[in-house]
Amino acid sequence: MSTSTPSLPLTDLEKKAKIHAILCTTGFLIFLPIGVLVARYTRTFTNKWWTAHAVIQLLISAPVIFAGWTLGHQTADTLGLGHFIDTHQKTGLSLLVLYVVQLLLGLVVHFLKLPWFRGRRPLQNYVHVLLGLVIFIVAAFQVHYGLYTEWNVALGGLHKVPQSAKNAWLAFIIIFWFLYIAGMAMLPRQVKQEQRAMAERKSDHVALKDSPGKQAEE
Repeated sequence: MSTSTPSLPLTDLEKKAKIHAILCTTGFLIFLPIGVLVARYTRTFTNKWWTAHAVIQLLISAPVIFAGWTLGHQTADTLGLGHFIDTHQKTGLSLLVLYVVQLLLGLVVHFLKLPWFRGRRPLQNYVHVLLGLVIFIVAAFQVHYGLYTEWNVALGGLHKVPQSAKNAWLAFIIIFWFLYIAGMAMLPRQVKQEQRAMAERKSDHVALKDSPGKQAEE
């Protein structure tokens, strides 16, 4: 007759670390990628995509990300490990800084239209896209390190990270890159739409400049 040893419940510290991991994974590997994909796909059909993208990246993702980061900071306090002394902590801080920079850059891209880029895509737009992909890559590394290394090192390995969590990490990576690369196939459609929008704005500007009211003022 076989007997099974009942598993011990998670300690309070492990529970806090688990919630930290869930929140940060949700923020960086689910919500932010959804915001990226919303922009990638919807902008090929409409020029009214920015609001949904901004709401997801800021109003939905930010509370989750900052709450997760705070719990991680508190966990390090409880363990007495100090702060920003190992790979996971340093990467977490870098990731948070990159995220804040990306939010600010997104606002600059949307609201600051520099005149010398008129009629073509501004340089900051390309930087914004590239930084977004860098954030996702760093976040993927960070979550992997947390699952495979930091949990055991910092918490002593009393409980193992379930394989389902590791499988979920891999699934998030595969799904995002598959959908993102697939979305790039729609780039020609996006370019044509943006060119039409630029032509319409230029036409409206010329019409306004040549209007009788404008001529009368001159």
